[in-house]
Amino acid sequence: MNDSPTPTPTPTTPATNEPKPSYVKLAMRNMVRKGQKSATHFTITAVGLLAFFIGVSYLTR
Repeated sequence: MNDSPTPTPTPTTPATNEPKPSYVKLAMRNMVRKGQKSATHFTITAVGLLAFFIGVSYLTR
């Protein structure tokens, strides 16, 4: 039998000094990659917010 301790594997991570990309940078990269789908969702969101604000301003006049 072998009485020597078995070495524990250590996770290897690349030793780069680059910071992690920011959330905004990742979101922009994702929007560029998805293309038309992101533009459609952005348009729907913008129209929905505009309708919401107009509706609230109408109700509170």
